[in-house]
Amino acid sequence: MLYQYLQDAISKIEHLIALTQEDIQDLSQARNDAIFKRVSIKDALVKSFEDAKGQIDREMLRLRNQNPEKSLADLLDSEVRDLLEVMKEKLRILKDINSGYAKSVYAVNEFYTSLLRKIVPHESSGYGGYAKPQQSFLMVEV
Repeated sequence: MLYQYLQDAISKIEHLIALTQEDIQDLSQARNDAIFKRVSIKDALVKSFEDAKGQIDREMLRLRNQNPEKSLADLLDSEVRDLLEVMKEKLRILKDINSGYAKSVYAVNEFYTSLLRKIVPHESSGYGGYAKPQQSFLMVEV
């Protein structure tokens, strides 16, 4: 069972990697609708991965409890250890891709925020931030 749970978790991580790479491509081409459509899919995949990881944890705990005299490393066969390494590597790749994606999203956000501040004047709040413009001003200007 552990073998199956690990394969399932790895599959979900690979799908998340693919979707995030699509998000990066769409972000570079300003296709925001496509990105937003994938948010619910990615949320469901993350939840599903967490469930699969919980199954892995429970199965490993069950093995450990059935054989308390052995270490967990001794209880796992080479295929399972290999799959754990694959899962670890896939998670590292996903982390790296997400980190790059987050930097890109932040850069785009900063660009649009600065553009908005140039188009619609904002007053300094005195604490290093900006106060929101009055709504009536925005209505007149629009």
